This record gives sequence, C-alpha cells and structure tokens, in this order.
Amino acid sequence: MSFADNIKHLPGVSHLAALQLIEGGQVVATIEHKPGQVGSLAIYNHLAQIFGAITPQAAHKGIELYAEHAEEARANPGKHPNIDRLVKLVDEGRTLRVKHVFAA
Repeated sequence: MSFADNIKHLPGVSHLAALQLIEGGQVVATIEHKPGQVGSLAIYNHLAQIFGAITPQAAHKGIELYAEHAEEARANPGKHPNIDRLVKLVDEGRTLRVKHVFAA
C-alpha cells in the first residue's frame, strides 16, 4: 500500500498537538500537528501505541508504513528527517520514549 493508504488505516491524531521523542531523559525531537507533519505524527503515534516506544522493531514497521517515501528518504538523506530517524534507530538498535502533548 502507499503512504496515503497506510495513513488512512491509522488512529486519528486530532487530539494531539505534538509528540516529543525522548532519549536519555532529553527531548531529541518533536513532531508537531501541523501541515507536512501530520502523517509522521500519525505513524509515530501508532508505533508508540503498539510498541510502547519507538524501538528498533517499531522503527522497522514505521519505515514500512512510510512506503514510497522511505525509498525517497534512503535516496536523499536529510530530505525526510522523521524517516531518517527510524532508519538510524534500526541501524543502531536504539529506542526512543514518546511523550504525547495533547491539544488544548
């Protein structure tokens, strides 16, 4: 399936303002609920719900959900930082905790 098709099957994120990704007690990235990031917010939220954190196994699943965008990210490092992060987590065997920031 395509990225757009995959997103349609994930839980909604209208209740979220952002997700904070945490490593070693520090926020290392924030994915906000804004144009251009809603798909990533949905994927990372889904992974956190299923796996409890963004583990290497969760990251692998996330790369699959990005579908055609994952191929583009691999060909153009830096163009899709949220995908690059997942690839790096798989490669390095690292885990990020997730903190949900709820919309007011």
